[in-house]
Amino acid sequence: QVQLVESGGGLVQAGGSLRLSCVVSGSTFSTLDMGWYRQAPGKQREFIARISSSGFRIHDASVKGRFTISRDNAVNTVYLQMSSLKPEDTAVYYCNRIPNFVNWGQGTQVTVSS
Repeated sequence: QVQLVESGGGLVQAGGSLRLSCVVSGSTFSTLDMGWYRQAPGKQREFIARISSSGFRIHDASVKGRFTISRDNAVNTVYLQMSSLKPEDTAVYYCNRIPNFVNWGQGTQVTVSS
């Protein structure tokens, strides 16, 4: 059974930085394309960034230049480095395979104060 465990969220002031981590178990991580998503209160979950098994990255326009996705296959972990955070980045952040596994992790809350 695949497990996705996100961590690293918290409360930060606008302009600050955070690094999120997602540990994947139960699958061959190095072969997976992985993505980060977020869901703000009252909104649908949205795509943020993806990284292929070979390291090719795509970032959504809303975070390009501020967020960077990366991975470390040695520890089965995908990261999201977030900088220049804005209040509108406040959301629960999730990782998942692309295409998505059916089961999602619990997510990690990011709150950006103005």
